[in-house]
Amino acid sequence: MQDSPSVLGSNPRRATKAASEITRLRELSPQQWKSGLAAWLGWLFDGLDMHLYTAVATPFVAELMLLPEGDPAVKTHSGWIQAAFLIGWALGGGFFGRIGDRLGRSRALMLTIFTYACFTGLSFFATAWWHLLICRFLAALGIGGEWAVGASLLSETWPRHWRPWMAATLQSAVNVGVLSAMACVALLDLIPNHSNRIVFLIGVLPALMVVWIRRAVPEPEEWHKARFAATREVPKPADLFRGPVRRITILTVLVCSLSLTAHWAFMFWAFQHLRSLATAAGWSPDAVGRVIPLALILVMISAIVGNYLGAALAKLFGGFRLAIAVLCFAYFLSLFGAYSRAWTIDQMWWWMIPLGASSGVFGLFTMYMPPLFPVLLRTTGAGFCYNIGRLAAAFGTIFFGLTDYRSALMYAGFLFIPAALFALMLPEATDETPDAEPVD
Repeated sequence: MQDSPSVLGSNPRRATKAASEITRLRELSPQQWKSGLAAWLGWLFDGLDMHLYTAVATPFVAELMLLPEGDPAVKTHSGWIQAAFLIGWALGGGFFGRIGDRLGRSRALMLTIFTYACFTGLSFFATAWWHLLICRFLAALGIGGEWAVGASLLSETWPRHWRPWMAATLQSAVNVGVLSAMACVALLDLIPNHSNRIVFLIGVLPALMVVWIRRAVPEPEEWHKARFAATREVPKPADLFRGPVRRITILTVLVCSLSLTAHWAFMFWAFQHLRSLATAAGWSPDAVGRVIPLALILVMISAIVGNYLGAALAKLFGGFRLAIAVLCFAYFLSLFGAYSRAWTIDQMWWWMIPLGASSGVFGLFTMYMPPLFPVLLRTTGAGFCYNIGRLAAAFGTIFFGLTDYRSALMYAGFLFIPAALFALMLPEATDETPDAEPVD
């Protein structure tokens, strides 16, 4: 027996305007504010938990393996741990995406946050490199799931015509989370002789947010209506490859796989490259240890600017596709310029700015992709398509790590060219375009 809207807890918009009529922030309802805050904080803690490892990868893996940081085995095993993280991210996107369609967005959001908070904290107890690999894999299940759930929650509760700016703001939460991770690492550096493992205890903090979400964040009315209106069994994941949805699924997977492989090659190996340049330049061990946090801060600040640049382009072009293609091509040019020749470490700092700004392309994905899919396939579709790219990125991280950093990063950049072309083949979604209809 199906639940009625009243049983599900869906309330009509009595005193509040319809989302399509809202033009000012003060016109948003308390429920919309709570949904927006929950999604934004979820993404912020995503960024925090995601990059706590990146900041201490080389020294912590070396510590676990009882090897010097420059040993090739440390590089190899760091890459495997990062690959496991990306695989878990991909699987979590599909798994929790399905839960989000079946049980609701806010319920799934709680589960994703609790998952990545717990297993990030458990990384503190790792005594071997493979312990860390398992914890990072399990934490990534929650991080991958939170992307689709948080994006869908916001796209279903806030005005459609704000989506480019919502995408920029939501993606900026990840950047703020990464900056928070770097700030935490910097504060811990003030503690004499501290262990790198302490940073993982910070990752437990997001678990506290679960209680608030459970009490304060309602399920979107759009999800309630779709769930109640379903006259047959809820669409299955296999429906992503049937009918008109199939073409969208395939193209989206291609765009995400190509772009994320190149992006994560940059996000992991570029900072190790900077670290090696600092070492070769004769920097002190303390100065070398500060390279990755400082570089990440520069990239994240640039990325926040890039997020809003992407939103402005989407508004200028009247849609997302061309803006995505332009930023993909800009990312290619930035990677090629930065790594096609040997720059000094002082020169490389300047390249971090256009590289970070180009990553604003991923902010556009957040609001563009979920509405491409039917409501009851939305988090499944967005989670699967966006996060399946993590599988490609995982193997790409290992593959590109087999060669020297600079060559790997230059060649990885070429993947953005076909990603831009496939993006142009996707359907456009403008402010006035309705979201995808339910699967027949």
